[in-house]
This record gives sequence, C-alpha cells and structure tokens, in this order.
Amino acid sequence: MRSRAAGIVLALCGLVLLAADGTKPPVATNASEHLEVPPPPFSEGIFPCSNCHAGMTPDRHRRELTAMHTDIVLRHDETHRWCLDCHDADNRDVLHLASGEPVSFDESYRLCGQCHGEKYRDWRAGVHGRRTGNWNGAKTYLLCVNCHSPHQPRFHALAPKPAPRPPNRTMK
Repeated sequence: MRSRAAGIVLALCGLVLLAADGTKPPVATNASEHLEVPPPPFSEGIFPCSNCHAGMTPDRHRRELTAMHTDIVLRHDETHRWCLDCHDADNRDVLHLASGEPVSFDESYRLCGQCHGEKYRDWRAGVHGRRTGNWNGAKTYLLCVNCHSPHQPRFHALAPKPAPRPPNRTMK
C-alpha cells in the first residue's frame, strides 16, 4: 500500500514539474475567440445581403434558384444541404451554426468546423490552409472561403505539367 501511495505522489510531482516548465497542453478552441482573418471574398455589390433581402419573406423550400443567384450551383452535400442550413433566414447578413447561433461571415470557419472538424483542427494548427504571422504570437489566417468556394468546395482537377528539363551543361 505504501509503494502505491509513493507512486501517486511521484506522478503528481511529475505533473507539477511539467507544468512548471511553462508549457501548456493544447486547449480546446473557445467559440467566442475571434481570429485575425482578412475580409471574406464577397462578389462585387453582393454584401450586405439585407440590401436586397430586407422585407422578403424567406422561402425555406429546397429548389433551383431562378430569380437571383442563378450562378450558384450547390455541390456541397447537395442531397442533404440547402442555402438556409448555413445562411440565416431572418438576418441575411450573418450565417448561423447548427445551434442557431448567428455567426458573422468573418467567423465562417466556425460554421465550416462543425462538419469538417479535422480540417478545422489542422487549419487552426497551421497545417491546412494558409496562416501568416509569428509562430509564438499574433497570426493571420485565411478563411476557408479564401481557397474553397462554400458552394462547391472541391478543387477542380489540375492538368499535370510536363517535367522540368535539366539545364544544358557543357563539360569543359
């Protein structure tokens, strides 16, 4: 019994020593934390959405858009998704999470992260997407929509280029 208690004390001392070196374990993202991001890449004249949508009664039925936004083709889990799954029906100038919580367009990463958790984790760590700044200080992240269309997020296939030619070297 005495050796078990000693083992527990040693383990606790080890944890105290680990904490004393200034390192911290990774912390879960705080939903209210705001990351530094550039503005979303809106099409010219499209935002704020309320300029056109003010006073409109939201049509919550899934359908092909024929009056406006006809250039948008939904290829993002289109069998299960509809515009109002992400865009807020009552306030078109914001998005909303699955819980209904409104999210500004410059925090759209929170919305994307609900379904794409691994990509979101990698994005936060600087492994997926682009992040600039200091490794141990202020950072600026590109939003998901800076690289991916939210309506068609897959990249189009790229045609391979020919292999580079080695430089001509003359032997002397």
